[in-house]
Amino acid sequence: MSLSPEQIRQVAQLARLQLAPEQTEHYAVQISNILAMVDELSRADTEGVLPMAHPLDMVQRLRPDVVSETNQREAMQAIAPQVADGVYLVPRVIE
Repeated sequence: MSLSPEQIRQVAQLARLQLAPEQTEHYAVQISNILAMVDELSRADTEGVLPMAHPLDMVQRLRPDVVSETNQREAMQAIAPQVADGVYLVPRVIE
C-alpha cells in the first residue's frame, strides 16, 4: 500500500501535526515502507500456531493469600488530628 503526499498532509492535519511541505514526500515513502512491511507480515502462514500471552513459558509467582497485617485502626486514629465516632474529620472543601 502506497500513500501519496496528499494523504500524508491529510493525516498530519487530522493528527494536528505541523508538517513542512518538503517533508511530505519523505514521510510518504517512509510510511509506505512501514505499511508494506506490515502487509508482508499479514501474509505469513500462521496455520496451527496457537496464540500466546507471553513468549516465555513461565507463570507468575504469587504470594500466599493470607492476612499479613494486623488491624492498626486504633493506632492510626490516635495520631490523627481529629476523629469522631471512628471516622477521620477533615476540613470542608466544597461549600
